[in-house]
Amino acid sequence: MLGAIAGDIIGSIYEGNPIKTKDFPLFDPRCRFTDDSVLTIAVAKAILEDGDYLRWIRDIGRRHPRAGYGGSFKAWLLSDDPRPYNSWGNGAAMRVSPVGFAFDDPETVLAEAACTAKITHNHPEGIKGAQAVALAVFLARTGAGKETIKEETVRRFGYDLDRGLDDIRPHYHFDISCQGTVPEAIIAFLESTSFEDAVRNAVSLGGDSDTLACITGGIAEAWYGSVPAPIAGMCRGCLTEDLWAVVDQFRKKYLLTSTW
Repeated sequence: MLGAIAGDIIGSIYEGNPIKTKDFPLFDPRCRFTDDSVLTIAVAKAILEDGDYLRWIRDIGRRHPRAGYGGSFKAWLLSDDPRPYNSWGNGAAMRVSPVGFAFDDPETVLAEAACTAKITHNHPEGIKGAQAVALAVFLARTGAGKETIKEETVRRFGYDLDRGLDDIRPHYHFDISCQGTVPEAIIAFLESTSFEDAVRNAVSLGGDSDTLACITGGIAEAWYGSVPAPIAGMCRGCLTEDLWAVVDQFRKKYLLTSTW
């Protein structure tokens, strides 16, 4: 899941200042982790502990109140009686990558992805977005080729992946929906030649950059096998000790083949 965190951090400064190029400094001094990283780590913590996604998302989310949560999610986070609010936002998709790394068959991955989403994003598009990303991570991790990942995503979820980045980029704009983020993030991975290239692809679309790159980065890490050591080191420096402790624990349990 470090790939998702790396994408979030790299894309963080372009969320409000979109760019339409792959030629940018990979890490800017202003780069930081956002809610994408915090909630990805919270999902990982739930998997490590007891599977209670609601408990750990609220617990870890509240520890980092200035991570940049959306208004509806922040109200849910602070509520005494948190209930799902029928969201189709891309928040369901950006936090789900640990599921694809931790579980070992497609049906369990899909079921767990739905569980991570429906505590907040119980709209069908929110659940669908989370499932599509988790399955792509799982398929990438277990050796599926890019064409297989594409075919399975289209078959199960109906997303249009027959577009190229050069066709998407000129007209793409900031979009917080799953249906307007997940297909584009997957395409950014499909057209990549390396982990770094995948993240650059996602940021270059000029949309919700941190979330696009977070989703793409999770899939790319699974497919390319690791996050390059220099990128991993920069992410380590950006995270707080409590967040890094979860990343490290998850890595040791589920990513022992990782080289970073």
